[in-house]
Amino acid sequence: MKSLTLSLSIILSASLQAADKPAHSAVTPEPRSGGWMKRHESFNQRVAKGNVDLIFIGDSITHAWESSGKAVWAKHYAKRNAVNLGIGGDRTQHVLWRLDNGNIKNIRPKAAVIMIGTNNSGDGRSTAEEMIDGVTAIVDKLRAKLPKMEILLLDIFPRGQRINAQRGKILQVNQVLSRLDARPHVTFLRIGHNFVSPDGTIAKDIMPDFLHLTPKGYEIWAKSIEPTLARLMGE
Repeated sequence: MKSLTLSLSIILSASLQAADKPAHSAVTPEPRSGGWMKRHESFNQRVAKGNVDLIFIGDSITHAWESSGKAVWAKHYAKRNAVNLGIGGDRTQHVLWRLDNGNIKNIRPKAAVIMIGTNNSGDGRSTAEEMIDGVTAIVDKLRAKLPKMEILLLDIFPRGQRINAQRGKILQVNQVLSRLDARPHVTFLRIGHNFVSPDGTIAKDIMPDFLHLTPKGYEIWAKSIEPTLARLMGE
């Protein structure tokens, strides 16, 4: 009885601590308007057809698997019944809303690849702590809705031609996010360093604007995750 009472006390204490933590924009599900909603609805129409074994979740960097990364996608993911759930400009709060509003309804993918957060990192947007909360909330939601799915959580990619404050903020966030690897069905994988030269710069033939990827950049992405992804998908 004492052990049960103690366990209940610990659970209650943790719940109260969570309740005391104020909500903020990065964890508050929020839709966008215009073309965003049209693309969101196209995702819902696609997943309603079923036959989804792999999903990619993210922002414009994920979205561009359909343009700069199209050939690499065809080579690595088309045969795996993969669906691209990336929308340019998305932050964690927008992904959270999409997950609640049809993007993963009635599907049972083997795995999800997540890379999200860079749009939260700008000045006046989210703090490092809020970014961590936002990405963690996405992982928590996926675990709750698709408990048997394997999650491959990638580090937020570096941005900017040279070392800068925003890169430093992203590195701090990634350091904490790596601890999510300890959770069931969650694998954290660092691949961002593969886009960076030995002197700390990012080459234009990988990221022409030092944020979005070229076809070469998408090939680096695909090769960097392939062994881990294949394992998570049971191949």
